[in-house]
Amino acid sequence: MSNRPTINSVVAVLLSALLASPAFAELGDRDKPINLEADTMTVDDVKKVSVYQGNVVLIQGTLAIRADKLVVSESKDGANHGTAHGNPATFRQKREGVDEYVEGYGQRIEYDSGKDMVELFTQARMKRNQDEVRGNYISYDAKTEFFKVIGGKEAVTANNPRGRVRAVIQPKKKDEAPAGSVPVALKPAAGITNPREE
Repeated sequence: MSNRPTINSVVAVLLSALLASPAFAELGDRDKPINLEADTMTVDDVKKVSVYQGNVVLIQGTLAIRADKLVVSESKDGANHGTAHGNPATFRQKREGVDEYVEGYGQRIEYDSGKDMVELFTQARMKRNQDEVRGNYISYDAKTEFFKVIGGKEAVTANNPRGRVRAVIQPKKKDEAPAGSVPVALKPAAGITNPREE
């Protein structure tokens, strides 16, 4: 049996590096004001639903969302759900602690803060620097760190007539730590002796 990584593990590593989950997103963005522009806006305070249409631009710190239409709703437990529609809808956000951005594209992008889930639909694409993954559907559950990329007829292009999932992963430098890793200093526990030294 080969020790080479499977394509599933490679795509999972790529996606973990790509997605702007709360673990990777610029933490200071949460404390910044939200600036939103659109041609029209409707707000239903009773149903807790806001709809923004026409060249929608949302900026919060380093986060930028652009769409033709953005629908934001709040559930009874306070969780937010946002759906951006566009041709394509896009988001871009700086990663915490590094000078790089994550970008996402799709005809529809959904985010559920209660589930901590991001989904990109139809001609979905995510990019971090030169690493990129494409498919018809991309989902990421930040709580479980579970990724899924699905191809399909909606992902068909002149360069991809079968609509297969495609990924480009750049080689990493040997001294480069994996995305999101934090070095841990290991120390021996007090009072434990090595049996070889007795």
